[in-house]
Amino acid sequence: MNSPQQFSKVEATPTTDRLSTYLDVATAAALAAGEVLQACWGKLESIVEKGRPGDLVTEADKQAEAVILEIIRQHFPEHSILAEESGQFGDLDAEYLWAIDPLDGTTNYAHQYPFSAASIGLLINGVPTVGAIFDPFHKELFRGAVGLGATCNDRPIHVSTVDKLAQSLLVTGFAYDRRETPDNNYQEFCYLTHITQGVRRAGAASIDLAYVACGRLDGYWERGLSPWDLAAGVAIVEAAGGTVTAYDRSPFDLRSGRILATNGQLHAELSQELLHVAQIEPWSWLNR
Repeated sequence: MNSPQQFSKVEATPTTDRLSTYLDVATAAALAAGEVLQACWGKLESIVEKGRPGDLVTEADKQAEAVILEIIRQHFPEHSILAEESGQFGDLDAEYLWAIDPLDGTTNYAHQYPFSAASIGLLINGVPTVGAIFDPFHKELFRGAVGLGATCNDRPIHVSTVDKLAQSLLVTGFAYDRRETPDNNYQEFCYLTHITQGVRRAGAASIDLAYVACGRLDGYWERGLSPWDLAAGVAIVEAAGGTVTAYDRSPFDLRSGRILATNGQLHAELSQELLHVAQIEPWSWLNR
């Protein structure tokens, strides 16, 4: 990794060198956030909900986000930012937009379940292009940029070659509003568990995507997500040779909250199965 340089001028079409610089800055920010997450591990004094049941925030989220913002602003003060805890800085339709999740998997972290990461993605003209994801508990740094390839701890990674859903291992997650809305993926989870080699649910979208990128998992789908959950991981999956779309294989929309990401080989089959799964109503006993 090269030392990040500071630029003040925005380019319409970034060069390879410029993309490498963006990637280095994202990496530096992710690593710095990881240090905060390690330092706060097991020492939390404040864990609160942000308005939705189960949507937690801690001092670790806020401290990690502060160091990420400092690094990005130091190098690219003219870029826009969308951060989970601090909100929006600049135009969301700007040419360069950083999407930041300082602690993806806060619920895991709050329970001292070691499956969380810092995730920093850069959208260029609305397209996730650069990403860095650092899992400090397994000491794994995933990074990549579309056109530059992807790595884990500086070793090249690529999506798997599994081409049949029956031979695949998938991953998903459940949205915070799953208790109230019929638009959930409970039925999809059960159905795909039945026709694949398994479906995992770990609780950190960025790591789920990173694992698709490096071939540990063959596909991922989820709904109810935010741009900061997805931006870095989408860039890394595509840099590693994977495919990312909407459920129906139409172009991926980061703001839709829905994603289908696979190794490409089983993308059409997984999409078809998802579209044929009936949704179920929220269980009535939850409201008693």
